[in-house]
Amino acid sequence: MRDLTGVVAYITGGSKGIGFGVAKKLLDSGMKVAISGRNKTSLEAATKQLGAGPNILALLSDVTNLENEQNAIAQILEKWGKLDVVVANAGVGHFAPIDELSETNWHQMIDTNLTGAFHTLKASVEALKISKGYFITIASLAGTNFFPMGAGYNATKFGVVGFTQAAMLDLRKYDIKVSTIMPGSVATHFNNNEPSPKDAWKIQPEDIGQLVNDLLNMHPRTLPSKIEVRPSRPDKK
Repeated sequence: MRDLTGVVAYITGGSKGIGFGVAKKLLDSGMKVAISGRNKTSLEAATKQLGAGPNILALLSDVTNLENEQNAIAQILEKWGKLDVVVANAGVGHFAPIDELSETNWHQMIDTNLTGAFHTLKASVEALKISKGYFITIASLAGTNFFPMGAGYNATKFGVVGFTQAAMLDLRKYDIKVSTIMPGSVATHFNNNEPSPKDAWKIQPEDIGQLVNDLLNMHPRTLPSKIEVRPSRPDKK
């Protein structure tokens, strides 16, 4: 088991949902964690709830803006001097038949889910080359399974999977590991869901945090580059 004490991570979309679950698990492992988001109030609430003192850093950043992400990475390096792990988690979803999907919603998904992952990697890659670090995207089973009313969302998640796998081939020569995690149903606020006991059958955010922790503990010779994860049993309706 690798000692993760002092390892520095950056998680986009870290104020709630999967990002929050990953942040909590990594903090519990002794890591230093920066979380980012677009909402200052949500970030402050998440930081208070995580309660990790000097090991947590909240950063305002919109992943659709490369300069925002560059500034976020600069603040991490200024505070902790290095960056070891990046989790590109920020994402949005709008679901409608393709003839009803608005151009605004299409671009918001493309810009956040796909271009956002590119911006996060572009901003962090030089730091990861120095640390021989790890870049992880949070994709979705929607990145291999298409469904009605999901044309825009499917397009972004298929794109994230392809982007991550190609980036893995580009970056492993620098000893940077790259993986994508593709969850099924997760108990989060995604798509206006309000987590409640009825979501007990779903993957929990901390389960994805455990997966990230397990990846960081994998022997250096081994790279699980694409991980599909789903609830053990479907919802009993």
